[in-house]
Amino acid sequence: MTIITDKMVFGGKSLGKIDGKNVFVPYTIPGEKIEIEITEQNKDYDNAEIVKILEPSEHRVEPKCHYYGKCGGCNMMHIDSAYQKLLRKQMLIDIFRQNGIDISDKTQIIDGPDFNYRARFQLNNGGLSQRKSNVVIPVEECLCAENAVNDYLKNTAEKSDSRPKGRCHLFGSSFCNNDFKIAVEENKNENSKKIHGVKGDKAKKLKLKENKYFSGTVSSPENTMTVTLGGHKLSFDIRGFFQSNLFVFEKVCRLITELLPGGKNILDMYAGCGSISTFLTEKYENVVLVEHNRDALVFAEQNMAGTKHISYGLSGANFVKSCVNTLPAFDACTIDPPRSGMEKEVRQWLAESNIPLIISLSCDPATHARDCAALISAGYKLKEMYLLDFYPNTSHIESLSLLERI
Repeated sequence: MTIITDKMVFGGKSLGKIDGKNVFVPYTIPGEKIEIEITEQNKDYDNAEIVKILEPSEHRVEPKCHYYGKCGGCNMMHIDSAYQKLLRKQMLIDIFRQNGIDISDKTQIIDGPDFNYRARFQLNNGGLSQRKSNVVIPVEECLCAENAVNDYLKNTAEKSDSRPKGRCHLFGSSFCNNDFKIAVEENKNENSKKIHGVKGDKAKKLKLKENKYFSGTVSSPENTMTVTLGGHKLSFDIRGFFQSNLFVFEKVCRLITELLPGGKNILDMYAGCGSISTFLTEKYENVVLVEHNRDALVFAEQNMAGTKHISYGLSGANFVKSCVNTLPAFDACTIDPPRSGMEKEVRQWLAESNIPLIISLSCDPATHARDCAALISAGYKLKEMYLLDFYPNTSHIESLSLLERI
């Protein structure tokens, strides 16, 4: 069965048609002639796999990673880097167009290194999960990982069976002088954690009190990492969330400060450990942080020390319901919600808030487009859009929009 791929859709598969029915094929490029095998049939679409590439795209390259296609991580390494970026940009444009927003002439790309960019890394039973399987692949290196992470993988390659079992959090970066830490969660049902210090050479058992408030982590010095971005020192727990690509994240934080005019009060919603908030102090007299994960907020308080700020350990919805009316008017708002997007209470409040400027970041283009559409309907204008290319060689898309009250 032969197909000519038409376009790439969100998720990284290319779309073609057989007898008018949509067929999605991974590891392909728009415009290629492919011999395929249907692997899954559905009412409205089919999924397929490549049998043979009959007419390859001029943008097809040989993947540099020998785990590619087996590991469940990268899915665009068979495409040259420049064209990858254009495809991700087009996917972002298509998703916003589906929500009635034309960003085709507004979208810019913020990018960084194509390889060795990832500081935050996870292993499962000493390796990476195989695509569409629970099988673990023991890896000697990852071309996406920063050098500090790869040093650990290479040094333990011959004894990969001795790597910690269970879910393992690694963090190492040139932004912290190539310091490296590893923390292992041996059993999610137990209150014990196995902690490995720098270089992972020693381990010890700690009995930690279970955190019922948030499913993340309990603060501990063994797992605290400090990086320097744009002159700001940021500390966080490597078991919680922190941006993986610091090369791009530093550019994004600097972009935000350049886009903001400055003023008295700014709101940072879903502030995490205050990584963006610290940059906001350069432009605003007072920063209000809202973050439901109080573990992260402990680090935010450390990172914001010496600055004028107020922190609220609440969900966005509870903050809007109980606190927002007690605060002075905001000159601007930055908001970086989880993949599910803004809570509906937050979205509705922002739409009615008359805040002059909103900078919205997102790790999911579908929910970002939905939230922007709601703000545009309420009287905001989307002035600028940026594709934040945090994850080269993958189809993962993050984005930033600048919305101005009309």
